Amino acid sequence: MDGAVSAEFLVTCLVVAALPGTGAVFTMAAAAARGVRAGVVAALACTLGTVPHAALAVGGLAALMQAGSAVFAAVRWAGVAYLLFLAWRLLRERGPLAAPAQEGPQPVLRVLASGVAVNLLNPKLTVFFLAFLPQFAPGGPGAGGAAVMAVLSAVFMAVTFAVFALYGGLAALVRGRIVQGGRAGVWGRRVFAGAFAVLAVRLAVDGV
Repeated sequence: MDGAVSAEFLVTCLVVAALPGTGAVFTMAAAAARGVRAGVVAALACTLGTVPHAALAVGGLAALMQAGSAVFAAVRWAGVAYLLFLAWRLLRERGPLAAPAQEGPQPVLRVLASGVAVNLLNPKLTVFFLAFLPQFAPGGPGAGGAAVMAVLSAVFMAVTFAVFALYGGLAALVRGRIVQGGRAGVWGRRVFAGAFAVLAVRLAVDGV
C-alpha cells in the first residue's frame, strides 16, 4: 500500500473538489446565509455524502452504478430534482439571504441533511469513484486493492472537506458586506438559486 497516494492522485482530487459544482455552491450558500460554522457543517455534510459512493467502489459494486444503468439514471434524475428543489426553496424564502448569527439545532441539522443529500445524489462522484478511482488501485477491489481504494477514498474525502471549508470561509468573509440585508441580500439569494438551477440543467443534459 506504500506510495498508493501519488502526486497525480492528489492533484486530481484537488481538481475534482475545486471545480464549481453542487457541493461547492451549497457550502458557499450555507456560509453566506449563516456564517463560518454553517459553512464548515455544509462542507462536512457534503463530504459525508461521498461515503456511499466510496463504499460501492471499495465493495466492487461498480456494475450497479455504472453510467447508463438504471440505478445511475435514477440517481441522476433524483439529483436534478433535488437541485431544482434547493433553487425553489431559496427563491421561496423571503428577506435577506443572511440569517441571524444565533443558530438553533434545527438549522444545523437542516444544513447537514441537505449537504449529505447534495453529494449523495451527485453522479459526478459516482463516475469518479467507480470509473476513475480504480485506476489508482492495481487489481481493483480484489487482491488487496480494496484496502488501497479505501485509503484513496479517505484522502479524497479529506481533500473535499478542506476545499469546501475554504469555499465556505471565503463566502463567510463577504457575508457581512454583501449579503446581509437590503437589496444585496435578495440578489444573493437569487444568485445561489440560479446556480442550483444551472447545475440541475447541466446534470439533466450532460449526465454529470
